[in-house]
Amino acid sequence: MIMSQKILVAEDEPDMLSLVASNLCMAGFEVLEAKNGPSVLTTVLAHMPNLLILDLMLPGMSGLDVCRILKADTATTRMPIIMLTAKAEEVDRIVGLELGADDYITKPFSPRELVLRVKNVLKRAEGSDEKTELISVGDIVLDTARLEVKVSGKSVDFTATEFNLLRVLMERRGIVQSRSVLLNDVWGYDSVIDTRTVDTHIRRLREKLGAASTSIETVRSFGYRIAG
Repeated sequence: MIMSQKILVAEDEPDMLSLVASNLCMAGFEVLEAKNGPSVLTTVLAHMPNLLILDLMLPGMSGLDVCRILKADTATTRMPIIMLTAKAEEVDRIVGLELGADDYITKPFSPRELVLRVKNVLKRAEGSDEKTELISVGDIVLDTARLEVKVSGKSVDFTATEFNLLRVLMERRGIVQSRSVLLNDVWGYDSVIDTRTVDTHIRRLREKLGAASTSIETVRSFGYRIAG
């Protein structure tokens, strides 16, 4: 249930922290707060929130370093992360996505958009309620119920967003998917935003798939597909 879902908000600006926390509380979430990088790590380990909203400019330790540490730890690697960034932090935003963050939202933003992004990311993290189904393409085997991916028989860790992106491509193998379609079907965006979000996640997929990444083909100036 949404009421039992805990969201950790890491933000050092009091007004922004209050805005984010109050809107999440009104949406039915339990909100935890952290105002610097080190306290994010201790709060995550103590409470294991369902999702982290992470400002990149934190005192004590940057949001990028926090993200890097959490994604490198097997206990927290699957925890969804939404980055809060300023428009001028484009490079850091891309780096955050490459480190494994699931989404980002730029300041200023509407509270309604924030809550929608949170719900979309949590929905992806929860996975499918359908019965177990195995989808295989070459050496890649994806279990839609257990949220597991195996490559050449070995398990590979994926974030919820990476898993869903791979699932969409595998389910539609042989069919080219435009970046706008992927943004809609994986991220839940009704309009096209920064399509580099897709490109960054595809790059991460290829890195994790290793030799099997040749299954993902780039269709220049349009999108991607997995070979049929």
